[in-house]
Amino acid sequence: MQIDRHDGAYKMNINYRLKLLRNEMCRHNIEAYIVPTCDFHGSEYIGEYFKTREYISGFTGSAGTAIVTMEEAVLWTDGRYFLQAASQLEDSEFILMKSGEPDVPTMKEYISQKMRYGSVIGFDGRMMPASLAEDISGIEGICADGNMDLIGEIWKERPEISCKPVWRLPEKYTGMTYVCKIAEVRKEIKDAGADILVITSLDEIAWLLNLRGNDVECTPVFMAFMIVTEKESILFIQQKALDSKIKELLEKDGVIIKNYYDVYGYLEKISHKRLWIDKETANYNIIKSVHNTNNIINRFTPVLTLKAVKNPIEAKNMRQAHLLDGVAMTKFIFWLKKNVGKICMSEISLGEKLEEFRKRAESYIEPSFKPIVAYNEHGAVVHYSATEETCYEIKPEGIILIDSGGQYLEGTTDITRTISLGNVSDKMKEMYTAVLRGNLNLAAAVFKEGCTGVSLDYLARKPLWDKGMDYNHGTGHGVGYLLNVHESPNAFRYRIMENPQMNSVLKPGMITSDEPGVYLENEFGIRIENLLLCVEKEKNQYGRFLGFETLTFVPFDRELINVDEMTAEEQKLLKQYNEKVYREISPYLTEEEKRWLRENQ
Repeated sequence: MQIDRHDGAYKMNINYRLKLLRNEMCRHNIEAYIVPTCDFHGSEYIGEYFKTREYISGFTGSAGTAIVTMEEAVLWTDGRYFLQAASQLEDSEFILMKSGEPDVPTMKEYISQKMRYGSVIGFDGRMMPASLAEDISGIEGICADGNMDLIGEIWKERPEISCKPVWRLPEKYTGMTYVCKIAEVRKEIKDAGADILVITSLDEIAWLLNLRGNDVECTPVFMAFMIVTEKESILFIQQKALDSKIKELLEKDGVIIKNYYDVYGYLEKISHKRLWIDKETANYNIIKSVHNTNNIINRFTPVLTLKAVKNPIEAKNMRQAHLLDGVAMTKFIFWLKKNVGKICMSEISLGEKLEEFRKRAESYIEPSFKPIVAYNEHGAVVHYSATEETCYEIKPEGIILIDSGGQYLEGTTDITRTISLGNVSDKMKEMYTAVLRGNLNLAAAVFKEGCTGVSLDYLARKPLWDKGMDYNHGTGHGVGYLLNVHESPNAFRYRIMENPQMNSVLKPGMITSDEPGVYLENEFGIRIENLLLCVEKEKNQYGRFLGFETLTFVPFDRELINVDEMTAEEQKLLKQYNEKVYREISPYLTEEEKRWLRENQ
C-alpha cells in the first residue's frame, strides 16, 4: 500500500527514522548530521538512490537541507517550497527554516549558535557540495567529518545507483562534434593557467561528449566524472552503461574510459598539478582527494559557459522543439476548455492527458520535469505536486495553473499557462493581467550588451510592485539543450548574488525563462512562462544592442485579460504575440481548433 505523506502514520515513521539516525549519531560520537539535497555531482534533480533528505524528512521538494541534532531536526528550503514544506513537515519533529526570510538563521549561523566548542558534525562527503562543506568546516571550534553515510546505515531498502544505457546525440542536433568541443575546452584551460579540468556536473559531461542517458528522471544524463588535460580526456563511468559502439568511438577519438569510482584515487595522484574545479558542483570528497588545495582554481568550468550559449544549429532545433510543444499545448488547452464539466477530470489526469498530446511528436522523449497541475488554491503553492490524497477534481469554474515541459531530440521546453475554466473573478483577471504585462514587457526588452538579468528583472515585476505585491522566486532561469531544464549561469532576478559568476552577462544564444507570477495563499496562483532566446538587435555608434526572440508558441487566456489595465504598447505586444502564435501553430490544428484560436486572440 502506498504511504500517504500527509498521513499521521507517515509522520510517526519520519520520527522513528530520526530516532534510528540519532542512534547512529551516538555510535559515531557526533552531535549533528547534515543531509543535503544532492547526488555525487551537485545535481538539482537526483536519482532515487540519492534522495536521503526526502527519506529522513518526508519533504519531497527539489531543494532543501536538513540538519539533525540530538535535540531537534530542522530543514531549510527556499520560497518556492514554503507552503509545501510546511504541509509535509507538519506533525513531524522537523522545524521549517524559510531561507532568506527575516530572523531565519543560515545553516552556518545555526550551527555556530547550537553547537558547543569541539562538536563533531557528520555528513556524507560524496553527497555534500564542496562549497557548503568548506563553509561548515570553517566554523571555529567545529570538527567536520565527511566520511559518514548514516542514512545508508538505516535505509534498508535503499535503491541501487542507476546505470542505464548511454546513447549518442547526432551532430544534426548538437551542431558540433565532441572533438571540436574538447578542443575549445582545452584552449580555455590553457588560457586560465590550469593543467587539468575536473568536470563533475552530469549535464556538462553529457553536453561535452554529445551523449545522453537515463539515470535521472526527466533529465537525460548519466553518472560520470570527466578529466580533460592538454593531451588526455578521461571518462570515469559505470562501464556497463556504454555499449561497444560508443566505447569504440570514444576510444578512437582519444577518450580514455575508466571505472566510475576510480576518480578519487586518480585525483590523489595528480594533486600536485594546477586543477580547475567548480566547488559548486564538485562534492567534498573530490576536493579532499586533492591534497594541496592551493592548486585548485575554483570557478565555473568552461563547459558550463560554452553550453549556455546555444550554437546556430541548437537554436534552430530549439525553435522546432517549441513548435512541437506549442502544438501539443494548444491542442490540450482547446480540449480542456471544450470538455471541462462534461467528463471527469483531476489534477493528476490532466497531467497525464497533456503527456498524451506531447507523445504525438515523433521526437518526443519524456517530460523535462514532473508537471505542476494546480487547481484554484493549489496554484498558490509555487511547486505544487498533486498526489492521490491531495488531488482536486476539476470543475468548470476558477483557474488552473499548469507548469510543464518536454524533452525532445530538438531540445528542452518549459512553459506555464494559467487557464480559465469559467466564472473567474475580477481579482483573478486583475492579477492575471498584471502578470501578463510583466511577461510581455520583459520579452520586449532591448538592452545594451553587458547587461545581466538583474538589469532587466524590474520589467517583469513592476506591474506587481506597483500594487505592493511580489513573487518569491526568480523571474527566469537558463534552459539546457536536451539537458537540465534549469541551467546556469543566465537568469532574471532582482537580487545580486554573492557569487559574482551567478550575475551572468546575457549573451546572444542564451535561452532564459520569463515567468512572473503571483500567489495568494488559500485563494489561487497565477504564473505565465515563455522561453526567450537572446539575439542581437542592432550595432551602432552607441554599441551593440540585444533583445529577445520568444520561442514559446502557446496562446494566453483571453478570458483572464482586462485590456483596460494594459498600456497601448502592451496591447500592441499582445496582438503581435497572438498573431505569431496563430501563424506558427494553425497549420497543425484542425479547423475547429483554428477557429477557437482565432476567436480567442
